[in-house]
Amino acid sequence: MSNSNRYVVFCVLLAGVCFISWKRSLIGVKDAVMLTGRGLILLAVCTLMIYMIQRLKSFFSPVCQEPSASPLHESSRLKQEQARVNQQNIHNEKTSDYVEGVIKPRQNLFLQQKMERYHRMTGETWKLGQGFTVGEDESETHDDVDVNETPYQRAKRRRRMQTAAEVPVQKDIPKQKTVIVLPDEPQPDAEGVVKIAVRCPSGRTIHRRFLKTWSSLLLLDWIKKSGYPPALYTLCTSYPRTPLLTAADVSLEDAGILMHTVLNVEEKDPSMT
Repeated sequence: MSNSNRYVVFCVLLAGVCFISWKRSLIGVKDAVMLTGRGLILLAVCTLMIYMIQRLKSFFSPVCQEPSASPLHESSRLKQEQARVNQQNIHNEKTSDYVEGVIKPRQNLFLQQKMERYHRMTGETWKLGQGFTVGEDESETHDDVDVNETPYQRAKRRRRMQTAAEVPVQKDIPKQKTVIVLPDEPQPDAEGVVKIAVRCPSGRTIHRRFLKTWSSLLLLDWIKKSGYPPALYTLCTSYPRTPLLTAADVSLEDAGILMHTVLNVEEKDPSMT
């Protein structure tokens, strides 16, 4: 029985004793009230004494110590800790494999795409290529210059170049390598300077300054050095869409280039080659 139940029972018994003693005695109402007050005082004193005894007992009683864990409980606890450590190690290995195999390649690809977009926006597409070795002939590796070409366009152009290169030559006379050397660009404020922009099939646009008195064949050398040989490609004006007149004795001025001009590189019709 709890302490609160004991107090209730004690109060009920005390009230019953007071009521019975009042009924069987010849005391009056005043004496009954005084007896009741004394009983309440006695009850309060008893309650205070019980409360103080419990407080003193809890104050002076020693603190209960936890019983030491048994060897069985200790071994099970060690096994649980070891299992948690193993699970954490497996999770860390999976996380590191995912980071190395998925996260980092995605980040590198995203960074490479951002760098490519940045170089294209700034016009520094030459930084995206593999470049040339010192002393290497640029005309021999012009296939890799245009990085904007799709693999299909690059393979198609290489096949056409291989077909065009299959020309029977005499084995006794070695073929001389042609190195294209363009004259230096004139100053922008020089007399007779025109700026020519050429749109390539891949979408790239190249720019260069020429003098109107120079030969129109320099334009063909220029696009050949950029990866578009004249045997497979031709230069056309923007409007109207007509092939540009190019010959050794025809200057740029004679070809109709009198001011800044935009030209297009287009594939030649195979039936006309």
